[in-house]
Amino acid sequence: MPPKADSTISEEELSPPAGEATSSELRDPRLLDLEAEQESPFLRAQKRVPVRRAAIPKRTVAYLGWAALTLGLLFLAGMASLSAYRYGQHSWRFRLESSDDIEITGLSNVTRSQVMEVMGEDIGRNIFFVPLAQRKKQLEQIPWVESASLMRFVPNRLRIDIHERQPTAFARVGSKIALIDASGVLMDLPVNNRKRFSFPVVLGMSLAEPQSTRAERMKIYRQLVAELDSSGAHYSEDVSEVDLSDPEDIKVLANDARGEVLVHLGSSNFLERFKIYITHVQLWRQQFARLDSVDLRYEHQIVVNPDFEAAPKPPPLSASQVRAALAAGVRPATLVNRDSGKAPRTVAKKAPKPGRPASVAKASAPHSAGSAQASSTQTKPPSDQGSGAEKSTSTVPAGGAAAKPAKPSPAIPKGRA
Repeated sequence: MPPKADSTISEEELSPPAGEATSSELRDPRLLDLEAEQESPFLRAQKRVPVRRAAIPKRTVAYLGWAALTLGLLFLAGMASLSAYRYGQHSWRFRLESSDDIEITGLSNVTRSQVMEVMGEDIGRNIFFVPLAQRKKQLEQIPWVESASLMRFVPNRLRIDIHERQPTAFARVGSKIALIDASGVLMDLPVNNRKRFSFPVVLGMSLAEPQSTRAERMKIYRQLVAELDSSGAHYSEDVSEVDLSDPEDIKVLANDARGEVLVHLGSSNFLERFKIYITHVQLWRQQFARLDSVDLRYEHQIVVNPDFEAAPKPPPLSASQVRAALAAGVRPATLVNRDSGKAPRTVAKKAPKPGRPASVAKASAPHSAGSAQASSTQTKPPSDQGSGAEKSTSTVPAGGAAAKPAKPSPAIPKGRA
């Protein structure tokens, strides 16, 4: 028979041997806490040891190290720069010994001596102490210099680039002939320059007036030349003088093989009015014994020889000025003072270019005969001394009669051209 089951549980089963713990006890944190609480009355409490930390974080220490290294390098670089500066300040290697150490480019009408007058005081000076900005302003005060740039080149060289002005006309200013650019700046005639200019001579300029006034007059001059050359005929080549004294009445001195004629063009329609003159000038020479001037400002009529009195004469040019002007390209006719009481002088001129039109369209609508006769006038000023001839002012038609009349035709409307 099997033994009977004992209902009692041994003490060993209830309490396992010391040092052995079941897996459930190891996994239960509550049992661990109970054991700690049970042992705490019999064991000395352990003191918590504080963790010692540095006063400055390691990252900050690293930053300070890099900063100290950078400051050290900057200090060394500053000392090196200071030493180099002192060396460059006192070393003879950086001095401009002569004018050969100054290179100048862009010179055509400006002479090297004019530039050296500005840069001469820098000879013997350290290149780093040459005031480039001040020298630039001084160089640009030379009339021919539009702009200048200066550069240093180590150890002891300077380079100067000059940009010169471009003249657009001659200008009669007092007793001298000068060149003038589009902005109204007057320039002396170049010395020992083989280049010749082909410009008209502009009248009405003065040194006493501001440059802005001359610039406004040159604006009118550019408009005049642009209109005269716009059709491709280059009529500006037939003009030797342009009077800009009165902006409302621009006068040009036209030349051909038979002489000079002063043409009044007004303030607009320059090409249209000049074509009327080109078309009828030969016919007018047949009609009138003298042809000094023509006024084309009026809409329905043309006035021949309207200038009774001679214009104020500018002071005569000196012999040296005449020679310099002729060498620069000024036409000889513009260098002689004209007297309206004398017959026009004959100027030699080349044959007209092929392709230039012999006639042009009418400038205005036909004018009625009644209005033309109503404007008929004839005036006789006092006789000119020496010649005994009387000046006549007549209003003549653009076309006129083919035969030469005994007296100037008193009224000629433009519409009959």
